[in-house]
Amino acid sequence: MKEAKANGQYQQTQQHQNGGHLSPFKFAKLLDPEASWDKDQLGDVLHWIRQGVALVCGLLWGAVPLVGGIWFVLFLALSTGIIYGYYAMILKIDEEEFGGHGALLQEGLFASTTLFLLAWVLVYSLGHF
Repeated sequence: MKEAKANGQYQQTQQHQNGGHLSPFKFAKLLDPEASWDKDQLGDVLHWIRQGVALVCGLLWGAVPLVGGIWFVLFLALSTGIIYGYYAMILKIDEEEFGGHGALLQEGLFASTTLFLLAWVLVYSLGHF
Protein backbone atom coordinates (compact mmCIF):
# COMPACT_ATOMS: atom_id res chain seq x y z
CA MET A 1 0.00 0.00 0.00
CA LYS A 2 2.78 2.37 0.98
CA GLU A 3 4.74 1.51 -2.18
CA ALA A 4 1.71 2.11 -4.42
CA LYS A 5 1.13 5.49 -2.78
CA ALA A 6 4.78 6.47 -3.27
CA ASN A 7 4.62 5.34 -6.91
CA GLY A 8 1.47 7.43 -7.43
CA GLN A 9 3.18 10.48 -5.96
CA TYR A 10 6.21 9.88 -8.21
CA GLN A 11 3.96 9.70 -11.29
CA GLN A 12 2.21 12.93 -10.28
CA THR A 13 5.60 14.63 -9.83
CA GLN A 14 6.78 13.36 -13.23
CA GLN A 15 3.51 14.48 -14.81
CA HIS A 16 3.89 17.95 -13.32
CA GLN A 17 7.54 18.23 -14.41
CA ASN A 18 6.75 17.06 -17.95
CA GLY A 19 4.11 19.69 -18.59
CA GLY A 20 1.17 17.38 -17.96
CA HIS A 21 2.47 14.37 -19.88
CA LEU A 22 2.68 11.19 -17.87
CA SER A 23 5.83 9.56 -19.21
CA PRO A 24 8.99 11.02 -20.72
CA PHE A 25 9.97 10.05 -24.24
CA LYS A 26 12.30 7.07 -24.55
CA PHE A 27 14.63 6.58 -27.50
CA ALA A 28 14.03 2.82 -27.45
CA LYS A 29 10.48 3.58 -28.55
CA LEU A 30 11.77 4.83 -31.93
CA LEU A 31 12.41 1.30 -33.20
CA ASP A 32 9.75 -0.60 -31.25
CA PRO A 33 6.84 -1.74 -33.48
CA GLU A 34 4.85 -2.66 -30.35
CA ALA A 35 5.01 0.87 -28.89
CA SER A 36 1.87 2.97 -28.80
CA TRP A 37 2.01 6.37 -30.48
CA ASP A 38 -0.25 9.35 -30.28
CA LYS A 39 -0.62 11.65 -33.26
CA ASP A 40 1.56 14.44 -31.84
CA GLN A 41 4.43 12.17 -30.84
CA LEU A 42 4.56 10.43 -34.21
CA GLY A 43 4.30 13.75 -36.02
CA ASP A 44 7.23 15.14 -34.01
CA VAL A 45 9.39 12.09 -34.70
CA LEU A 46 8.64 12.16 -38.44
CA HIS A 47 9.30 15.90 -38.52
CA TRP A 48 12.73 15.60 -36.90
CA ILE A 49 13.77 12.59 -38.98
CA ARG A 50 12.94 14.61 -42.07
CA GLN A 51 14.93 17.59 -40.73
CA GLY A 52 17.96 15.37 -40.20
CA VAL A 53 17.71 13.97 -43.72
CA ALA A 54 17.36 17.51 -45.11
CA LEU A 55 20.43 18.77 -43.29
CA VAL A 56 22.61 15.81 -44.30
CA CYS A 57 21.47 15.93 -47.93
CA GLY A 58 21.82 19.72 -48.14
CA LEU A 59 25.37 19.64 -46.76
CA LEU A 60 26.31 16.72 -49.01
CA TRP A 61 24.75 18.19 -52.16
CA GLY A 62 26.47 21.52 -51.54
CA ALA A 63 29.87 20.02 -50.78
CA VAL A 64 30.01 17.68 -53.78
CA PRO A 65 28.87 20.22 -55.70
CA LEU A 66 25.65 19.14 -57.31
CA VAL A 67 23.45 21.48 -59.33
CA GLY A 68 20.12 21.06 -61.06
CA GLY A 69 16.52 20.26 -60.36
CA ILE A 70 17.03 16.51 -60.52
CA TRP A 71 18.89 16.65 -57.20
CA PHE A 72 16.00 18.51 -55.59
CA VAL A 73 13.58 15.86 -56.83
CA LEU A 74 15.97 13.16 -55.58
CA PHE A 75 15.97 14.77 -52.12
CA LEU A 76 12.16 14.82 -52.05
CA ALA A 77 11.98 11.18 -53.12
CA LEU A 78 14.66 10.12 -50.63
CA SER A 79 13.09 12.03 -47.75
CA THR A 80 9.62 10.72 -48.49
CA GLY A 81 10.91 7.17 -48.92
CA ILE A 82 12.71 7.24 -45.59
CA ILE A 83 9.61 8.56 -43.80
CA TYR A 84 7.37 5.97 -45.46
CA GLY A 85 9.79 3.16 -44.69
CA TYR A 86 10.05 4.26 -41.08
CA TYR A 87 6.36 4.34 -40.25
CA ALA A 88 5.22 1.51 -42.53
CA MET A 89 8.03 -1.01 -42.20
CA ILE A 90 9.78 -0.27 -38.91
CA LEU A 91 6.91 0.95 -36.71
CA LYS A 92 4.21 -1.00 -38.61
CA ILE A 93 1.50 1.45 -37.61
CA ASP A 94 -1.97 1.71 -39.08
CA GLU A 95 -1.69 4.95 -41.04
CA GLU A 96 -5.47 5.48 -41.03
CA GLU A 97 -5.34 6.14 -37.28
CA PHE A 98 -3.03 9.09 -37.98
CA GLY A 99 -4.86 10.65 -40.93
CA GLY A 100 -3.63 8.43 -43.76
CA HIS A 101 -0.49 8.34 -45.86
CA GLY A 102 -0.90 11.93 -47.04
CA ALA A 103 -0.90 13.41 -43.55
CA LEU A 104 2.09 11.35 -42.42
CA LEU A 105 4.12 11.99 -45.55
CA GLN A 106 3.51 15.75 -45.36
CA GLU A 107 4.69 15.98 -41.76
CA GLY A 108 7.63 18.39 -41.74
CA LEU A 109 7.91 18.50 -45.54
CA PHE A 110 7.86 22.29 -45.95
CA ALA A 111 10.34 22.94 -43.15
CA SER A 112 12.70 20.20 -44.35
CA THR A 113 12.59 21.52 -47.91
CA THR A 114 13.52 24.96 -46.63
CA LEU A 115 16.37 23.57 -44.51
CA PHE A 116 17.63 21.44 -47.41
CA LEU A 117 17.69 24.36 -49.83
CA LEU A 118 19.33 26.66 -47.29
CA ALA A 119 22.09 24.16 -46.48
CA TRP A 120 22.63 23.25 -50.14
CA VAL A 121 22.89 26.84 -51.38
CA LEU A 122 24.95 28.03 -48.41
CA VAL A 123 27.54 25.24 -48.57
CA TYR A 124 27.72 25.40 -52.36
CA SER A 125 28.15 29.18 -52.38
CA LEU A 126 30.70 29.31 -49.56
CA GLY A 127 32.71 26.35 -50.76
CA HIS A 128 32.83 26.89 -54.49
CA PHE A 129 32.83 30.65 -55.06
